[in-house]
Amino acid sequence: MMRRLLISSVWLYFALLLIGPILYLAVHSFDEGIAAFWNEVTKPEALHGFTLTLEITAIVLVLNLIFGTITALVLVRQHFAGRTILSGVIDLPFSVSPVIAGFMLILLFGPETILGTFFGTLGVKVLFAIPAMVLATLFATFPFVVRELTPLMQTIGTDAEEAARTLGANEWQVFLKVTLPMLRWGFVYGATLTVARAIGEFGAVLVVSGNILLVTQTATLHIYQSYVDFNYVGANAVALTLLAVSFAILTLLELAKAKAAATV
Repeated sequence: MMRRLLISSVWLYFALLLIGPILYLAVHSFDEGIAAFWNEVTKPEALHGFTLTLEITAIVLVLNLIFGTITALVLVRQHFAGRTILSGVIDLPFSVSPVIAGFMLILLFGPETILGTFFGTLGVKVLFAIPAMVLATLFATFPFVVRELTPLMQTIGTDAEEAARTLGANEWQVFLKVTLPMLRWGFVYGATLTVARAIGEFGAVLVVSGNILLVTQTATLHIYQSYVDFNYVGANAVALTLLAVSFAILTLLELAKAKAAATV
């Protein structure tokens, strides 16, 4: 009896939290028919939002894979003063609102700040442009790759790497031929979560982008603007499209995990 109650509670919670809102979104995306849905997701503003979101996500993914790997290696393989503090700072995006991250970027790169003045003299526009949007998304997504790789590195240890060094391999050969292959699923999981999170980033990007139509308006900002303009079908249609993309990415990840488990 208790088991049934627990399972029913989980399903009820799941339905209220996810299934209900998703069904509501799907139904209202087609309030005016399939043609209206298609018209909304193929508008120039929506297409620009999708394209800009894809560009930012690609940049953030590459940077996170590079610097996330370096950070994980430093945390696991190096012992230094402040290591615990660094580990805690990495998790900061999980406890701080993205809006605060956007505000911090304004304080750092505003026109009256040292960094803002420096980049201004170089003719580089940071705020209300793609650089600030990339930085904001990086802040929100950085922990994912690090937190997927760190426990994996701790589990695999260094025995295989030491054996490769004993056989004459240099550090690059050890990293590329021994370390990376053992971390491949960590990269897959971290990259998947990074992409899914970057696609849906809103708060920090809204603060630093200026939400300029056809310039700095991502897909999530387009949803927000459509809703503000009372274009509910447009907002729902684009939101449903982003939801479908994120769901497809996470489904592929689960299928890959299942395939990997079956081959072990």
